[in-house]
Parts: sequence; C-alpha cells; structure tokens
Amino acid sequence: MKHTDFGRMPCPIARSLGKVGEWWSILILRDAFYGLTRFDEFEKSLKIAPNMLTRRLAGLVEGGLMERRQYSARPPRYEYVLTKAGRDFKPVLLAFVAWGNDHLAPEGASLLVVSRETGKPADQVLVDARTGLAINDEDYMFAPGPAANEIMRMRLDEMGRRGVQ
Repeated sequence: MKHTDFGRMPCPIARSLGKVGEWWSILILRDAFYGLTRFDEFEKSLKIAPNMLTRRLAGLVEGGLMERRQYSARPPRYEYVLTKAGRDFKPVLLAFVAWGNDHLAPEGASLLVVSRETGKPADQVLVDARTGLAINDEDYMFAPGPAANEIMRMRLDEMGRRGVQ
C-alpha cells in the first residue's frame, strides 16, 4: 500500500504526522526518552518484529529525529539517540500522557509527570511563552502563517465563518 506523502502538505500537523504519525515510531521515541538506545532494548520493550523495528528506526533516522551511531565494530552494532528534533518532540509525548490519563485511564494514571524538586504531579497546560497565559479555545485561534497557501487561508476563513476556530 502506498502512503500519502504528508511532507509536501502545507499543514504543520500533516508534516509532523509524516515524520512520526505511525504508532511504533511514537513508542520508539517514548522509549528513547526512557533512555533506551539499542536495537535489542527497543525490541524487548516494544515486543516488535525485528523487520518492523528496523524500518521504523530507519524512518526516524531519515526524518532527523534519531541518529544512528556505531558503538561496536566487531560485530558492527549501533545505538539510536535522539537528535535535537527528536528531543523537541517531548512536549508532544507529554501531551499524550496528559490526554491519555484524562480520557483513557478509568483505572487511574499509570504514568505521571512530576516535579524533580518536589515530586508532585504537574498540572499540564499549554502556555504562551510571551504572555504566560494558558492557551485555550476562548482566547486563542488558528490563523494563517506567512507561508500559508490559498487552500490553508480558505480553510481557516471558513472555520472563522463557522465560529470554529
């Protein structure tokens, strides 16, 4: 099955999905944040078929989220470490944690984000770094950026007319 190339779409959500939208890739990134770096560690943690893991790691390396580094010459062995782009994915994973705990965990949270200093759980919220205000539906909306094409502008204009933004 041929996949759509989201990387050419003007929408940053579509482009992001083109890099990490497959669930194994997101779980590999999660495990990399847990400190895993080696193929066998990812394979054991995820219980993923080696051929699938090979493809997903190659995609993450090609996409610039991970770097492949040789750590043994005989036999050749590699580790996979997060790049800056990969490390910048952490807020997305934190959003998954918060959303999953809020909406998909009737038994209670199995993973928390806590303060290193106090050990108390964080009450996660997306904040505008310029103002310090929480980003919410009442005060913030989508708007076309300088590189928005006509389709994006029309879509956002239509959303505004519907009062959806």
